[in-house]
Order: sequence, then C-alpha cells, then structure tokens
Amino acid sequence: MPLPRITASTGPHQLPPTVPQFAGRAAELAALTNQAHANGTVLITAIGGTAGVGKTALAVHGAHQIADRFPDGHLYVNLRGFDPAGPLDPADAIRAFLEALGVASQRIPLGLDERAARYRSEVSGRRLLILLDNARDTAQVRPLLPGTPSCLVLVTSRNQLTGLVAVDGARPVSLDLLSETDAVRLLINRLGQHRVQTEPAAVADIITRCARLPLALAVVAARAALQPHLPLHVLASELADHRLDLLAGDDPNSDLRAVFSWSYRALTPPTARLFRLLGHHPGPDITVPAAASLAGVSPTAVHQSLTELSHANLIVEHRRGRYAFHDLLRAYAAELRDDEDPQATRRMLDYYLHAAYGADRVLHPTRDSITLDPPRSDTIKEDFADPDQALAWFTAEHDVLLAAVEHSAATGYDAHTWQLAWALLSYLDRRGLWNDWVTTSRTAVTAADRLGNPAVQARTHRNLAAAYTELALYPQAHTELQQALALYEKTGDLAGQARTHYTLAFVWGRQNDQTRALDHAEQSLLLHQATGHLVGQADAVNAVGWHHAQLGDHDQARDRCQQALALHERLGNRDGQAHTWDSLGYIHHHLGNQTAAINSYQRAVAMFRELGDRHGMAATLTHLADDIQHGAGDDQNALTAYQKALTIFVELNHPDADQIRTTLATIARAEQ
Repeated sequence: MPLPRITASTGPHQLPPTVPQFAGRAAELAALTNQAHANGTVLITAIGGTAGVGKTALAVHGAHQIADRFPDGHLYVNLRGFDPAGPLDPADAIRAFLEALGVASQRIPLGLDERAARYRSEVSGRRLLILLDNARDTAQVRPLLPGTPSCLVLVTSRNQLTGLVAVDGARPVSLDLLSETDAVRLLINRLGQHRVQTEPAAVADIITRCARLPLALAVVAARAALQPHLPLHVLASELADHRLDLLAGDDPNSDLRAVFSWSYRALTPPTARLFRLLGHHPGPDITVPAAASLAGVSPTAVHQSLTELSHANLIVEHRRGRYAFHDLLRAYAAELRDDEDPQATRRMLDYYLHAAYGADRVLHPTRDSITLDPPRSDTIKEDFADPDQALAWFTAEHDVLLAAVEHSAATGYDAHTWQLAWALLSYLDRRGLWNDWVTTSRTAVTAADRLGNPAVQARTHRNLAAAYTELALYPQAHTELQQALALYEKTGDLAGQARTHYTLAFVWGRQNDQTRALDHAEQSLLLHQATGHLVGQADAVNAVGWHHAQLGDHDQARDRCQQALALHERLGNRDGQAHTWDSLGYIHHHLGNQTAAINSYQRAVAMFRELGDRHGMAATLTHLADDIQHGAGDDQNALTAYQKALTIFVELNHPDADQIRTTLATIARAEQ
C-alpha cells in the first residue's frame, strides 16, 4: 500500500540543505519518488559515472522532495568512505543515530552487533528517511539498514555496492554524466539565462571541457559568478590550457584533483599502477588485450584491475569488453603517470600496430607488405581467422587507431606512425572513410620526413595522393605523386615507380583525361613486368583495359581485362577480381552483351560485399543500375540497385549520392 502524504513531521531532521540551482536528473528523481511509495532500500550509485557526478546532490535533493512522507524524522550520515583519514566506523554512525533518536548515551551498547540490534529496535515501526552518504562498501552499510519496511534508505557510493543489491534488495539508480541539455540548464541556473545564451559556443566548449561532470561545471560556474564581467569564452580558453588547475575549489570537496584522489588512493597497488598507465593511452576507450600490453601483464591480471576500476567508478565498461573514462579523469591519470615503466607506450603502440597489420594482411593478403620491427615480448598478439573478423576489429578500434596514429607521432614513435597509417589504408578505403585516410596519411608524411628515409617518404606521399583523389583534391594529389615519383627515381625503386604511375592513371582517369591515364597505366605495366611483380601487373592490365574502354576501344579493353581477371584468379586476389569484374561489366554493356554485363556486375557486387568494400559495392551497383536502365530497360530492377547504392553513398557522405538522387527523381517523373 502506498504511504499517505503526511505534512506534520516529528523526530530528527538531519538532511543537509538541497542545492538551490539543482538541474536535470528527471528520470532519477522520478525513480526516487516512486521508491517513496514502496518500502525498501534504494541504492544510488554512479554505475556509469564517477567522483563528482552528483550522487550526493541527487540524493539530498530527492530526499527533500519526499521528506514529508516520513513523519518520524530524517537521519543523515556522511560515511566518509573515501576520506584520507579513513571511513567512518559503522558503530560510530549507529551511535550518532541512536542519540538523534533520543537514546541516552549510557544506554548505547559498546559492540557493533549490539548497537545494530538496538538501532533496529528503535526504528522498528517508525517511518524514517535515512540517507547514508558516501559509503565505502556493503560491509559499512549493512549494519545501518533498519529491519522495518516502513523506512526508506538512500545510499550513495563511488563503488558499485553489488552485495547490497544482490543480498539486501537495494534498487540501483544509475547516475551518469549530465546530458548536454541538463548541463546547459545547470549553467543557466547558476549564471542566468542571458549570460549563458549570449555565448553559446563558449558554453558548449565549457561543457565539453568539463566532460559534463556536475562538480566541474559547478566549480566553473562559481568562478564565472565571482567574475560577472569575465566573458565565458575567456573562461573556456583557460579551461583548455589549465583544466584541472581551474577546477580547483577553495576546499577539498570542490577540488577535482582532491575528489578524484580519494577514489584513487583506495585502489590496490596493481590497479593504481594501471590507472596511472592509462594516462599514456590516447583513448577514447581500451580493451583487455590493449590494457594488458600497456601494463605488460597477463590479460587475466589486467581484467581484475579493470574490474576494480569499474567498481570504483574510475572507469566504465561502456560496451562489452571496452573500457573508458571521461576526459577529466584522463587528465588526472596523465598527471599521475610517471616513468616507472618507460616501455609502456612502446608496448601499447606495438599492440595496435601489429594487430592492425595482421588484420590488414587478412583483409587484403595480396597487398604489398612492409617490414615491422618485432613487438615487445610482453605485447599481446591478436589473430584473425577471416576477413569478417579483421573488419570487425578495425571497426571496433576505429577511433582508437586514429588516436594512436596521432599519439605515436606526438610521442616520437615515427616508425609506428607511418606503419600504422599504412595498415589502416585498406580498411579506411573500403569503408569510404577518406577524410580519416587523409588525416592519418598527412601525419604519416610528417613522420616519414622526420625519419628521412626516401623509400618511406615516397610511400607515404603516394598513399596521401590516393586519399586526396578520393576526395577529388586533384591538384594536391598530383603534388604528392610528383614528390613520390622523384623519390622513387632517386633511389632506383622500379616497383615504387610502377605503383606511382598506377596511381597517376587513377587520378587522371578521375579527371576524365583518359589518354594521360592510359599512358601512365601502360608505364605502370612495363615497370611491373620489369620487376616481375605479378599482382601489380594484374592491376595495371586491368587499368589499361579500363582506360581503353573509356576511350571507346571496347574490344581491346575486353581482351586486357580478361587477361587481368585470369591473373588475379591465379593469384587469389579477390580485391583485384572484384574491380576487374566491374570493368568487364562496363565493357560488355558497351559491346551490347547485356546478359554478360549484368552477370559481371553482380559478381563484382558479391565480391565487394565479402571484402567489406562499401564504396566499391556502391559504385558497381550504380554501374549495374545504369546498365539495366539503359540496356535492358528494366526500371524496377534499376530502381532497386540505385536505392541500394544511394543508401551506401549517403552513409559514406559521398558526393555521388546527389547524382543518384537526380536519377531516381527522373525515373519517378517518367513513371507518372
């Protein structure tokens, strides 16, 4: 039965004052209000959060909202679970409660069990609201739980009090970082609507740099309130340069470093070491194998430490097997890191480089290889059974790998930088992630220039040119390719020259200068034949055939592409086969053989799908749709192929999407 609302209240009233500018947490407050109608124990814990996330503020604010439902009083205690002086003894907390309930000091038992029994007797039948703030663990909380169902207990803790939920029936209320909307509301409540709305960009920067952490936002708001004429963009700029310094209040409870330190000091030594080492990781998240490599320990040992960090809410397993913490904790960990293990960064980068290289070899086995230095012996090795597994790993690690390229360059690991960028190329190309390809390739070029190795410099310039071409940045692509070709000619690298001419053919073809494109494709073929590079020969022969087709010589084009297909099949190069089948589809269409054209396109689409090459798949679907529409006159099947291609191009944010939309609109008008 729901408890009736009672307006008159007797007994102790120990609740701290609520925060007048409290903002957000509507769902969590609703959960607390609902618990006021149902007897039991409620656990508030920052499962998705950490120190400073506002657990106490929520508990106190919610307690005040439901306080009038508990007429026999409200008890409060700060259990000081993470205080540097140590947590409060439950026996002392019970003593304070008994005295508040009117029990004379001389009648309070000495032992914990006896005090707990007397406490349960005193609260039996009373309707009390009990707030246990900042608990260390379940053992500290359990003696303070009443035995009567007429009481409601709110518990806050930085740790996940699993035992309290599992054994004592506590109902967890997850507390995460504030939403963007609630973060803005917090600042408006403290600074006024006009000041906040006047500088929306600065407000957005402040929220980002405070990681949407309520305590950090409150400290920044306090600084702004004390300096009413200070523009918020100045404050945002100061946050960018001196984040944790600016987030230091005038007492430990409002100093981010101090608040974080209370949780950090409670960690076991191996877990504290891992937390410090995580300051070396570029983010945004980390897996067990990567963390084990970083720490130089076994996956089992690092998993135990990650679990401890998760229970302490210093890290969160935001997706299965992937752990992250917000930027303020990352900054704190970076401050704590030291040189106790100078090889930590090397091991971490070794892990990402060798895993990415292994995944690339599975994804594109006929691609030219590079030579890596062996990884450190305590680096975890990843094995990939098939292309699907390799592609899934790349997809999951995408953001981390991009960050690792930048981090390796910033920390002086230039060889790791260009090699990791190289290992990402096939994945980024097949997924149509060309902006990322350009970014990583630029970083690789800079790293290669620092190394001063002409062969590496040439390779990185050529890879950057290919990325520029996909973004239709043709002048930049030509500049990079001229530098690559000059370096390859200087070193006498015929294979490198051959690949550069192949890329030049690609660039000129994109610019619709098929004569120049054919010339470079033929130069590529001659050079590959001179070096005996069979995969390169097959690619070049297909390119020669394609450019002949673009120039209208379809018989010559067919013969060349069939030669390329046979060689790709002999070499087992499915990527080359897919591109050659696409070329043959185009050629058969222009030779008037529609059945062969459609079959060729369909084989190319199937292979691109298997390879995870979404751009190749979309481009061939477009060719297939064009062929069906203009050759077989089957608008319905053409429409289906166009729509599939459009879906992929839209997801890739590719400019070809606009042309397909125009084509679909034309088909729709024709059907009316």
